[in-house]
Amino acid sequence: MPAKQQYWLVKTEPDSFSIDDLAAAPEQTTFWSGVRNYQARNFMRDQMKLGDRVLFYHSSTDPTAIVGVAEVVREGYPDHTAWDESDSHFDASSPEDNPRWYMVDLKLVRKFKTPLPLTDLRCVAALKGMELLRKGSRLSVQPVTKAEYDAVMKLAK
Repeated sequence: MPAKQQYWLVKTEPDSFSIDDLAAAPEQTTFWSGVRNYQARNFMRDQMKLGDRVLFYHSSTDPTAIVGVAEVVREGYPDHTAWDESDSHFDASSPEDNPRWYMVDLKLVRKFKTPLPLTDLRCVAALKGMELLRKGSRLSVQPVTKAEYDAVMKLAK
């Protein structure tokens, strides 16, 4: 029996990698590398599955906003950027035979016509418990409930 679809949110700084970069990527697909937080790594390594939907969030910009949706098209596998000394995410303490860091592949599903700013999301009752809206929440990969995902999709219409 197939696993129940799950929902996620990934944060990215648009000057580093934006939804437009994803749209322009070959087959509108990219590997989601460079995550160096153990909890976020665990989500990618252990829980993100093929077909899961992913809200794409632009952080460190004005305004910060959910800007679209992607889909997991490859489940967790070792993040090769940890072994590339020329990469900003290089980690000399992550051996190739026992990788510390993982990534998934994401494919663009939809770019929203209008971004959904964080300030507007805070006003939506259905999102009051969303991890993104918690004070001090900094995880770059985080779970989203189906109800929260559905509320975001309703706002994006």
